[in-house]
Amino acid sequence: MARKVQHSLLKKAKQNKNDEFYTQLSDIENELKHYKSHFKNKVVFCNCDDARISNFFNYFASNFAELGIKKLITACYRKQETDLFNTEEVENGFFFEYTGVEGERIKPSSTDIVHFKGDGDFRSAESIELLKQSDIVVTNPPFSLFREYVAQLIKYDKKFLIIGNINAITYKEIFKLIKENKAWLGINLGRGISGFMALPLPL
Repeated sequence: MARKVQHSLLKKAKQNKNDEFYTQLSDIENELKHYKSHFKNKVVFCNCDDARISNFFNYFASNFAELGIKKLITACYRKQETDLFNTEEVENGFFFEYTGVEGERIKPSSTDIVHFKGDGDFRSAESIELLKQSDIVVTNPPFSLFREYVAQLIKYDKKFLIIGNINAITYKEIFKLIKENKAWLGINLGRGISGFMALPLPL
């Protein structure tokens, strides 16, 4: 069934460059249902996600016990930019850890998140420290930095299930991974311009 998204909402999301808007819960559920056994006793890291609005966080937190996840970490980037036209105080990037203990809120508020000292970019030292703690990375990374993003996951030997534009398979770095059977396309990648890519999470 085709997704129904209002044109005005898509336009607004594009203007705000909000990739998380495009990652709908139904798409996450349709793909991740094929990989459920791989999350047991694992630390899952969504390093391009605001836990307060992310559907990745929503999926994993809501299915935390069923999947047997050890810990869920999300981290969010915040652009550090001030100018004459923007007088608002700049917010640092932040992260949130969910462990599923009794009484822990499944929907964090602004007081539950922990701010980074910096912007929370996935390449920052603070974010990399969280990456080192994780077993599997699942998110919708910025398309413009896709090659660099995947290279970092390979460098730190992390399994991943991420969303990428189908054109990414033409990048020599990505094509090489697929050719060597070190990464492959997700179940639903062929249905549109983007979809999941995995390494190595066999069905």
